[in-house]
Amino acid sequence: MNVREITEKKVFHYMEEHNMLAAHDKIVVGVSGGADSVCLLYLLLEYARKTPLSLAVVHVNHGIRAQAGEDAAYVEALCAQEGLPFFLTNADVHGMAMEKKCSEEDMGRRVRYEAFRRAADQLGGALTAVAHNSNDNAETMLFHLFRGSGLKGLSGITPVREGESGKIIRPILCLERAEVEAYLAARQISWCRDDTNNQDGYCRNRIRHHILPYAEQEVVQGAVGCMSRTAEMLREAEAYLEQQTQQALAQCMKEDMSLEKQAGSKRYIIVIDKFLQYHIALQRRMLFYLLKQLSPKGKDIALVNVRDVLFLAQREGNRSISLPFGILARRQYGWVVIENGEPNNRIRLWMEETVEIPWGEDMGLFPYVCCLSGIGKMEFSIIFPENGPNVPKNLYTKWFDYDKIEEPLVIRPRRRGDFLTISDGKGGMAHKSLKDYMITEKIPKQIRDKIPVIAAQSHVLWLAGWRISEYFKVQENTKRVLQVKLIQDKQPMDGVVTKDGG
Repeated sequence: MNVREITEKKVFHYMEEHNMLAAHDKIVVGVSGGADSVCLLYLLLEYARKTPLSLAVVHVNHGIRAQAGEDAAYVEALCAQEGLPFFLTNADVHGMAMEKKCSEEDMGRRVRYEAFRRAADQLGGALTAVAHNSNDNAETMLFHLFRGSGLKGLSGITPVREGESGKIIRPILCLERAEVEAYLAARQISWCRDDTNNQDGYCRNRIRHHILPYAEQEVVQGAVGCMSRTAEMLREAEAYLEQQTQQALAQCMKEDMSLEKQAGSKRYIIVIDKFLQYHIALQRRMLFYLLKQLSPKGKDIALVNVRDVLFLAQREGNRSISLPFGILARRQYGWVVIENGEPNNRIRLWMEETVEIPWGEDMGLFPYVCCLSGIGKMEFSIIFPENGPNVPKNLYTKWFDYDKIEEPLVIRPRRRGDFLTISDGKGGMAHKSLKDYMITEKIPKQIRDKIPVIAAQSHVLWLAGWRISEYFKVQENTKRVLQVKLIQDKQPMDGVVTKDGG
């Protein structure tokens, strides 16, 4: 077989191996006019001779090179020759990159894929074919390796992926750059040459011009082909591990039906005992996946962020950390909770489980708010009363002596061993079990576990809406006051907040 036959057989087999196309598919082909994209177009035209396809071409003029208009004219003439629809996009990529504060390379990519998406939509949901080759794949693998990457990054460019512009296929990813040019030469097809590809201004160009040629000449001949085979194995390993990650998450996640979640924000709750049973590799992958779900467009989550959350799971004690993009993570007894939201918003949800109240002087500036499902919300703040304590008589606003609170406060349902301090009638105080208090007050059994308890370990400060503890009451010498305000919904849960005896 000659070069043309060998190349076509190789590419067509690769396309079929990865189920890229089916009969009567509509395809938008990105054609810059360079060797790779022209080769791609002619291979697809040849494939369409045996499998009916509808092809259209998109060309993007980035407005960077003086000869870019000539490239556009070449591609338009090529489309006229082959009878193909032609879509042209003109863009000032340099100006757009300056405005968005990103690289021209990144902005050019955004503009191209947006042009592909528009054309695909106009054609009624076409796929997009782009012209990455094996050398591009090797450059990407090295680029990600040098910057630091996981398996997905080291896998390089995928043959098929679902993107923002729909399904994207890369039929010539199996060809090396030399094979591309040999195919065009065999068919006597010309192409445009981009002088910027010969410059070292872009990092990928430096890899292309210096590192890969050195590897081919001084390390192993056929390095690009070897890397392509490695990339294929890494993609398989990545696919398997992703499957295992999702299965592990299904076992480790506690369902969260919070009000915040229903309002559109996100929260993930990890059961620590189950989470720690998995290999460290899956632990990291689970956390990375969840953090990406909370980050803008799933980007810019670093290994250090994963390590910080992993530390919460591996160490005893309740604590919290702030992560990029307003993501919050906290250890809460047997769980790690990861959620989005601004740190100063400080809103949490009581889920008939334990919520630790973050302790610190900054509550004087930023009250901590906990949403109580079916009841309303509870606001915690520190105040410094002037002219002595003037304790509010409001049924749902309570004051406590901040300096008497020595243990972390939590909001939770009642527990065995909970107690209140009450006056013993002799000027002293006595413990009264919360259970006995509820019986004495004739609180219905069906709501006892639904009433929020604010407690320091087993010592109850306030059975919300009912009694507060004598020990924590504000005195004449109180300097700092913890104010707790219960703000009820218009229609609170029936019977939960009904009486106050403190």
